[in-house]
Amino acid sequence: MGKLQGKVAVVTGGTTGIGFAIAKRFVDEGAYVFITGRRQKELDEAVKAIGSEVAGVQGDVSKLQDLDRLYGTVKAKGKIDVLVANAGTGEFAPLASITEEHFDKLFDLNVKGTLFTVQRALPLMNDGGSIILIGSVASIKGTPAFGTYGATKAAVRNLVRAWTMELKDRRIRSNVLSPGPIRTPLVELQPPETIARMLATIPMGRMGEPDEVAKAAVFLASDDSSFVTGIELFVDGGRGQV
Repeated sequence: MGKLQGKVAVVTGGTTGIGFAIAKRFVDEGAYVFITGRRQKELDEAVKAIGSEVAGVQGDVSKLQDLDRLYGTVKAKGKIDVLVANAGTGEFAPLASITEEHFDKLFDLNVKGTLFTVQRALPLMNDGGSIILIGSVASIKGTPAFGTYGATKAAVRNLVRAWTMELKDRRIRSNVLSPGPIRTPLVELQPPETIARMLATIPMGRMGEPDEVAKAAVFLASDDSSFVTGIELFVDGGRGQV
């Protein structure tokens, strides 16, 4: 029997990369999973690739009406046991060239979207459920031209600190899962010299794989982490730890 047998999970941004790997791993562990994505074609392809016990709901987590439509669909399954707020974006911008558009894009999706993804889910969350926010090692490491992104992920970390206290009476655990450089389609679009610089910062000498993050997500979603809340779990090959 899987570690998430009979659970209902929601994974935002589940069409590719880390979100897709988490959704697939959750299904393999026995959960029924709802995934979201902004583009219908990619969403349909992800649902087909996972195969069964999965449903896709198109939407943008920075738009509250899309979140309401998501949870209106999820409501048919009754309750949510696990929520993974994964949808997010990142882009480089040196301090001198940061625009209001860049700032608003990152904070709307990474912070506003994450906050309201959780808020709108609460009426459906089972007492004793698990909330997992996808952070980043960038929240604790300074990276040139990546300051806005890092700031959004530092904000995500602090949200979990507050929610750990606010939701304790419902026994809802909130944790941050923070990857380092992971071999996702977005990372693989970076120039070779950028990837080489990333690898030079990782003690393990390689990038992580999406499924390695997904395995850690299963731990935080399951009863294996029943006494774990309020933490930031790094899956970063040691990048942020030394």
